[in-house]
Amino acid sequence: MRESAEIGMWKGAGPRGRAWASVAVGVLAGLALVLLAGGCAAAPEDDDGRLRVTATTGMIADAARNVAGEHARVTGLMGPGVDPHSYRPSQRALGALREADLILYNGLFLEGAMAGVLERLGERQPVVAVAEAVPEEQLLDSPDYEGAYDPHIWFDVSLWMVVVERIRDALMEHDPENAAAYEANAAAYLAELGALHEEARETLAGVPEEHRVLVTAHDAFGYFGRAYDVEVMALQGISTAAEFGLHEVTSLARVIAEREIKAVFPESTISPRSVRALIEGVEGLGHEVREGGTLFSDAMGEPGTPEGTYVGMVRHNVNTIAEALR
Repeated sequence: MRESAEIGMWKGAGPRGRAWASVAVGVLAGLALVLLAGGCAAAPEDDDGRLRVTATTGMIADAARNVAGEHARVTGLMGPGVDPHSYRPSQRALGALREADLILYNGLFLEGAMAGVLERLGERQPVVAVAEAVPEEQLLDSPDYEGAYDPHIWFDVSLWMVVVERIRDALMEHDPENAAAYEANAAAYLAELGALHEEARETLAGVPEEHRVLVTAHDAFGYFGRAYDVEVMALQGISTAAEFGLHEVTSLARVIAEREIKAVFPESTISPRSVRALIEGVEGLGHEVREGGTLFSDAMGEPGTPEGTYVGMVRHNVNTIAEALR
């Protein structure tokens, strides 16, 4: 599995990487003991015979629900506003992982310290890193850690379609009785995603190229930029564990002022203080830049809202960016 290499790459990642690795190793050891010893239990539920699927992120859970329909019970661990880079599962979440018939997670080290626990669970139950379905030549290298990839693949809808196909295949493999339903549901959802991809391209193409610059709190939009021809800049690296300080703020503020960029964007999973500090830095250089609207990056919106689905989240981000920059 690619996760093994990703865990190992922290050894040569420099002081910050080694510090993060030390924290991760401690967390992994504790969680693994709890999981493998069966020290916690999921909330009791009636076993209705359906496949029990546990997904780490909201985006994966939403895809699994669209493909599964009524034939599987899907539990998502990370809700609105939860940062997967620093997520620490509760006892209830640990129980949901242990009791699952199938675990779906992103991989590419998105889930941070959970990666090792998920790999250990894979020794005793089906665990699928869905991002591994994307061919390596289509993955972006991480600027933060040598030998790692950017995990934020869902921001290129065409890549997310590959993930949906992997989820479909996993459901069909572990519940062959309902394979025909999974295949039909996936086909319908993939058609919807194909239309969304074209919609995003057309909407952003309406922004003049010189204004098509996206400035965010952390570097989650690399695939988005490549797919939809948008230049991307950020204060933090790909992981929110990466640090930034006065130098990063002043350097990026200077670029924004010199290029007269119109707006910068906070994210729902990150404190808006970093973006507000950036706005103040730009204003100190004599250029006015506004807050363009909150984007959903590592988590979707509240359940029951349009942004609480993957399609609604992408559409919100695209329209928010286009309106602010246009």
